[in-house]
Amino acid sequence: MTAKPAIADFILGLADDKHLIGQQHAEWIGVTPFLEEDLAFCSIGQDELGHAAMLYEWLVGDDDLEIDRLAYGRTAAEYRSCWFVEMPTNDWELALVRHWLFDEADMLRWELLSDSSDEAIVAIAARVEREEVFHRRHASGIVDALMADNDAAERLRSAAQQLAPLALGIFEPVGGEAEAIADGIVAGPLHDQLETWKHSVEGRFGQIDWSDSPKQRARTERSEFFDALMSRMREVLDLDPKAVW
Repeated sequence: MTAKPAIADFILGLADDKHLIGQQHAEWIGVTPFLEEDLAFCSIGQDELGHAAMLYEWLVGDDDLEIDRLAYGRTAAEYRSCWFVEMPTNDWELALVRHWLFDEADMLRWELLSDSSDEAIVAIAARVEREEVFHRRHASGIVDALMADNDAAERLRSAAQQLAPLALGIFEPVGGEAEAIADGIVAGPLHDQLETWKHSVEGRFGQIDWSDSPKQRARTERSEFFDALMSRMREVLDLDPKAVW
C-alpha cells in the first residue's frame, strides 16, 4: 500500500463497508417483492462496489490484480468492515431498513471526506455523492410509501429497532482515524456525527433502544457472518484462482 499503514486502515474501513454492502444489495436481484426493486437494489449494489474499487485503487494503484487481492485475498482479520454490513438480511423489511440506515450514516461520513487535503479523495467523494443522492432518494421514497400503511410501518419500525443499534458500529473509530485527521485526509471523527444520525433515525422510525451495540474492537474482529459472506463473494474466484478474466 502507498498510504501510511494507519491511514490505510482508516480507508479500508470505508472501502470494506462499501464492498460488503454492495454484495449484500446485489444478492437481492430476482428475489425482491417486485421487479423495480430487483433492478434498483442491484444497481445500487453495483454503485457501492464501484465506490469500494475507487478506494482500493487509492490504496494500491491501478493494478487490477492488486485491487482484487485487496478486495478478496486478505485474511478475515485484515478486513475492517463493520458487523452491520457483514450480517445477512433475509427479510425484505430488514434489507430496506439497512439500506436506509447505512446511506444516512454514509452521507455523514463522506461529508467529512469532501474537504480532504488529498485531491484524489476529494474527487472520489464528489463522484460518490453524485450517486449516493439517488440511493438516499430511493430508500426514503420506498420507506415513505410503506410507512403510510399501518402494517408495513410496524414491520419497518420493528426492523429499525433490530438493526439500528447494530448500525452504531459504523461510527466506531477505526484504527488510524486520528492519523487521518492529523494528515487532513478527513475533516474530523465520524463519531461526532452520531447524534445527528440517531436523530434522523428516530425522526423516521420512532424511539429506538440503543443499548445493544456491537463491540468490534476498532473493527479488528469479524462477526459470525463474515466467513459465509466471503465464501459467497469468492465463489467464482475459487473455481480457478489463477484464471484471467
